[in-house]
Amino acid sequence: MKLGMVGLPNVGKSTLFNAITNAGAQSANYPFCTIEPNVGTVAVPDKRMEVLAEIYGPERLVPATIEFVDIAGLVKGASKGEGLGNKFLSNIREVDAIIHVVRCFENGDIIHVDGKIGPARDIETINLELIFSDIDIVDRRIDKAVKLGKGDKKYLAEAEFLRELKAHLEDGKSARSFDVPDVWADVYAELPLLSAKPVIYAANVNEECFKEGLDDNDYYKEVVAIASEENSEVLPICARFEEEITDMTMEEKIMFLEEIGLEQSGLDRLIQASYRLLGLISYLTAGKQEVRAWTIMEGTKAPQAAGKIHSDFEKGFIRAEVVAYDDIVACGSPVVAREKGLIRSEGKEYVVKDGDVIVFRFNV
Repeated sequence: MKLGMVGLPNVGKSTLFNAITNAGAQSANYPFCTIEPNVGTVAVPDKRMEVLAEIYGPERLVPATIEFVDIAGLVKGASKGEGLGNKFLSNIREVDAIIHVVRCFENGDIIHVDGKIGPARDIETINLELIFSDIDIVDRRIDKAVKLGKGDKKYLAEAEFLRELKAHLEDGKSARSFDVPDVWADVYAELPLLSAKPVIYAANVNEECFKEGLDDNDYYKEVVAIASEENSEVLPICARFEEEITDMTMEEKIMFLEEIGLEQSGLDRLIQASYRLLGLISYLTAGKQEVRAWTIMEGTKAPQAAGKIHSDFEKGFIRAEVVAYDDIVACGSPVVAREKGLIRSEGKEYVVKDGDVIVFRFNV
């Protein structure tokens, strides 16, 4: 999974990126500090792996990972090449989802690119640039459909659908809020629309706000109102807090978070929100060699889940030997779980569930 972190210059995007990835990206108080996208890979926290390690005694633990991409700050006119617009748009096209960092704090020492704080305006600036880029894409597809329609009338119906999509975009609405008829789902899926990508709004608040509560932060409320209209998620986060806990031990982190009333770090909450947003789950494989987590889409069937490990597993799939995580923990060993009939043999139509512990049988 690749998540692109976007935002206007000086909203705390690179500070947050550095804090959660320890990637050491440049961070400074001026626009376009980030030019080339910085990439950091982080492990997905999963306490189930540690429990399985006690049962199986593996040589190593291999968690699932997420790639965070710190993308250059964007300004008005990006869709026309202003600032680093073309670079921004090409970078964001490659990610699975967007983490849109929005500044929700006052600080006279950190210059805002527009001179004052305004979350709604900031969100609109980036959303509109994505939408303008999408309109160009839809225009080109309309022209193609009209030309093809001279020989095949089905393309004329496609052109009409695309015009409806364009009208929606021209109203300043993102593609992700467009209601796509089932008959046009495949056509829509082929369009590389930036504003169709799922979004988490990371509302970057100051330290006092987290300690005293979010109820009095009007900037944060602006973000919540916008997100609710487009069914996006809002994650309140403090980049400075995340920066502070970067080098702490686990015990120190827990104590620090408890002091400000949080059970999890911003990174943990961001990962969980990303999994929900993209409809992802994890299954596990376990043995003497390793305990490992694998990320798949919810609803994935056993052969395709096996293919995450190796394409040969999917091609030669015979069966999956499955035990639920809770069952293997309750039994304390795979031997006991098998004696109790809790390890099931599942075929090609089995839909893998979150927390399944699986051994795949295959023959190539």
